[in-house]
This record gives sequence, structure tokens and C-alpha cells, in this order.
Amino acid sequence: MQSNTVLVVLMLLSAALVVVFVARKCRLPSLLAYLAIGIALGPHGLKLLSETAEVETLAEFGVAFLMFSIGLEFSIGKLRAMQSMVLGFGGGQVLLTAAATTAVALFGYGQRWESGLVVGMAVAMSSTAIVARMLSERFELHSRSGRQTMGVLLFQDIAVVPCLILFPALARPQDDLGQAILIAAAQTIVVLAVLIGLGKRPLRMLLDLVAHRRSEELFVLTTLWIVLALGYATHAAGLSLALGAFIGGMLISETMYRHQVEADIRPFRDILLGLFFVTVGMMLDLSYVLSHIPLLLLAVFLLIGGKAAVVLLLSRSTGSSLDVCLRTAAQLSQAGEFGLVLIQLGFELKLIGDDVFQVTLSAMLISMFVAPFLIEWATRLSGQLAKGDWAHKAKAIHDIAVGAFSMDQHVIICGYGKTGERVARFLSAEEISFVALDLNPATVKQAAPPHGVLLFGSADRPEVLKAAGLSRSRGVVVAYHDVHSAERVVRLIRQDFPALPIVVRVADEGAVARLKSAGATEVVPEVLEGSLMIAAEVLVQLGVPVEQAMRRVRSVRAERYASLRRFYDASAEQGKP
Repeated sequence: MQSNTVLVVLMLLSAALVVVFVARKCRLPSLLAYLAIGIALGPHGLKLLSETAEVETLAEFGVAFLMFSIGLEFSIGKLRAMQSMVLGFGGGQVLLTAAATTAVALFGYGQRWESGLVVGMAVAMSSTAIVARMLSERFELHSRSGRQTMGVLLFQDIAVVPCLILFPALARPQDDLGQAILIAAAQTIVVLAVLIGLGKRPLRMLLDLVAHRRSEELFVLTTLWIVLALGYATHAAGLSLALGAFIGGMLISETMYRHQVEADIRPFRDILLGLFFVTVGMMLDLSYVLSHIPLLLLAVFLLIGGKAAVVLLLSRSTGSSLDVCLRTAAQLSQAGEFGLVLIQLGFELKLIGDDVFQVTLSAMLISMFVAPFLIEWATRLSGQLAKGDWAHKAKAIHDIAVGAFSMDQHVIICGYGKTGERVARFLSAEEISFVALDLNPATVKQAAPPHGVLLFGSADRPEVLKAAGLSRSRGVVVAYHDVHSAERVVRLIRQDFPALPIVVRVADEGAVARLKSAGATEVVPEVLEGSLMIAAEVLVQLGVPVEQAMRRVRSVRAERYASLRRFYDASAEQGKP
């Protein structure tokens, strides 16, 4: 018996190593790899894995740790700062998707409204793991579509909590449904009030006490104890284990230990959550799916197309341009990991039948597999739409042309964040005129430093650069967070102005070679400059003379910045900082 258990664990780990490696190689989320393992090795596949109480318990702990992580990210301040985006856009997306799915299930397929609601809430969720990673890699987290997408994902994470309370209430006899929902709501309010109201101070004191022991092992044990203790408390009160874990994360998010706790629990969370996705994959009956291909294709079309349509309409109602709406719709049109949690919970509570579960689960998994390709396609298409959207941008271009009309031998600053503003002040001090372009309406309303103007516009459009007087300018500064946009600006300028100086700011050195090959005259990575000054400060604090520390800094800068090498070499000879 023991040897069989060890063999199963060894087989599971071997499959995980291979499949997760392939997924990472193909730039796909590892959760899809775990799902594939469950499908292949489960009772409907090769029958090498079977569901056991121990496996299900460990998988439930994985969901609890995921909810704990969401609690750590939850912040009342963050919610207030994005309330219109989160509550308005996010709430509208979840409610409209759930309502439309319930209506289709009720009137189109003759399902019970409870079944339709469970499926609707499950498919309303999108994948934070897929979307956040892609937006981060593409440097689009702070773009208009990125902010909309992250606001919706935040609301979806919060919406899971009431679902964990509502679904068990829906599973009770219909005669006392209203009473069951009221009792569940009352239970939740009481438990939340007790745990949050009475638990905040003791939890902070406990973490302070453990932190002063300076033991990483003790700190990790304490974190695990908090997750399981609060989970057990809510479970004993008739609620879910995951709800208690979420409360624990919320309480810790208000302390200074939030980031340390998040780093400590990540290995446990990822492994246990991977096991949960394996168990979800084990439930998928491939023979049923293959025998119902037309129904499955229809379900995939309704899921992706329906969610995309809802997001597109909501995004358009906020005044976003068509290209931004298209990118946001593509980023949110797939199912997500929390949707898998909810659909499995609904199936276990017998709120949906096996046929509905199999088709819905299959459609959700397919949507997650195609999500990266759909997002990439939408990005390319949105770029083409934006280039042809002259009518929408005509007034903005006219305003830029008027603002830059009197400028000659000026500098164009693309992006007026902290870097762009600092450059503008240096130019102003030297009485050099400039035109700063930014897409934040609040930013362009600020008063510009002398000799410059702030105008609304995106520099990765040729008509915008032309209106800003590119042909009359003496140089361009690109200070975008998004490397893709920065590269587009550089390539666009180099098509007609091969000798114009272009200085680009980037966050780190990873994109330096790429931007240099695109035609940037110089690329300045902020992480390099920050690390140089930190290193110099460390040397000074350790007793190294300031002159010697700064010589080290100048030496690195001389190697890195070709145009300033003569100055740094001369400074080194004269011993100047």
C-alpha cells in the first residue's frame, strides 16, 4: 500500500516536472500544465490517478492558500482609489455576464435558474494568472486597457467570497431557500465581525512577537498556523475553509509583514494549488467531450464571444477608444482559475448536473488555452484600428499642432511622468523649448515649466509626432513605461530622421539591446543609475572616501554611456565627482 502511494506521488511529480517545463517553454501558465496532467492521468484518461479523500483535502488547502493570497492583495485604500473602475466596470461585467448566462440556461436550455447562476458566476471570472503575466511582460499594466482589466480582475477576486457563501445556501431545499440565504448571510456577518474586529490586534501582536525572534522557520510556521486556524474557525461556523483564509490575508495585509508573508507562503500555495488543478483535470471526461463536439464549440463561442461583447460595451460606455475596448475585451474574454473553483463547488453541491459540468469545464479550459493567442491578435488589430481612427483623434491632433506651432529647435518629450517632468525642468533651466506629450488628462492640465507646453497625445502615432513639430525638433526623449510603445516611437522616428538624437528611458537593462537595434541613440536604464548610487552610498557608509566611491561610479558610466565618455574620463583624471 505504501509503495503504491509513493509510486503515485513519484509519477505525479515526474509528470509535473515534464509538463510544467514544456508549458514554461511555450510561455503558458503552469496551471494549464496541471490541468493537462489531471486530464491525462485521471480516471477518464490513463486511469493512473484516482480521487482520494487525502488528495481532495490537500487540493482544498490549495484553494484556501489562493484565497489567503487574494486577502493579502485586498486593500480598502486600493479599492477606494479605483472604486469607479472596480465597482462600476468590474461589477457591471460580473453581473451582466452572470445574468446573461442565467437567462440562456433558463430559457435556451431549460435548466434551473440556480444552475444557470452557478455557471454564470463561474464563467464571469477571468484568469489573473494568464492576463497579469502577459500585461506585465508587455509593460501594459499601466495602459488604459491594462488599468481597466486589472480593475475588473480585482472585483472578480472579491466576488468569489459571496459565491462561497451563496452556493451552499442554494444547495439547500427550495422551500426554505430565502431563510437559508438569510441565515448564511447572518452567519457570515457575525463571523466576519468577530474575526476581523477581535482578531486584528492579537494577530499584529503575534506577528510582532514572532518577528523579534528573527527566525524564518518560526515565521513560516506562524503564517501556516494563521491560515489553517482561521480556516478552521469559519469551517466550524458552517462556512468555507477558503473564507477564513481570505480573512487571514485581509488582516495581515494591514500589517508591515504583508510582503514577507506573501513570499513565505508562495511555495506552499503554488504546489497545493497545482494539486487542486490536477483534481479539476481529473474530473474532465474526454469521451463525453469528444462525443459532444458541436455543443462544446457552441459553449466556447458563447463564453468567449459573450464575455468579450459585455466588456466591449462596458468599455465603450466609459468613453474609451475602439482600440482600447478591443484590447480590454480580449484580455477578459477567457475563463479563470476562480471560475474553476466555483464550477467544481457547484458540481460537488449538485447544483449542476454532470453534462453541464463537463461541457462548461471543457469550454473554460479551451478558452484559457487560446487566451494568449487571442490577446496577441487583438493587440495587433487594435493597433491597426488606432492608426485609422482619424475622426476620433482629429481635434487632439489640431490642439497639438496649435500648441507646437511656435516651437523650433525644440525637444519632444514622450511621456510626462516623473522622468519626463525632471527632463523638462532641466531643459527649462537651460532655456531650451520643449513639447511634452502624455495620455493622462490630469497630467496635461498641469502648468508646464517655462519654455515648454504639455499636450494630450500618444507619440507612437505618426500624425501626432508630425503635429508636435518633429521635423523642426532637435531631439526626442522617450520616457514611456511600456517598452513596446517606446520601440514603436523610435522606429517611427528613424524612418524619416535617421540622425535625430533619441534618448530612451527604460526600467531595467533587459530592453536596452532591443531599443538600440531599433535606432535609439542612447538608452538609460533606471535600475542601473539607482544601483550605482546605492553602491556608492554603501561604500561611503563603510568608510570608503567619497572621491573613490564616485570614481567607481564614473568608471561604470564611462563604459555604459558612449556620448558622455569624454566627460567621465576627464573627470576621472581631475578627481572630480
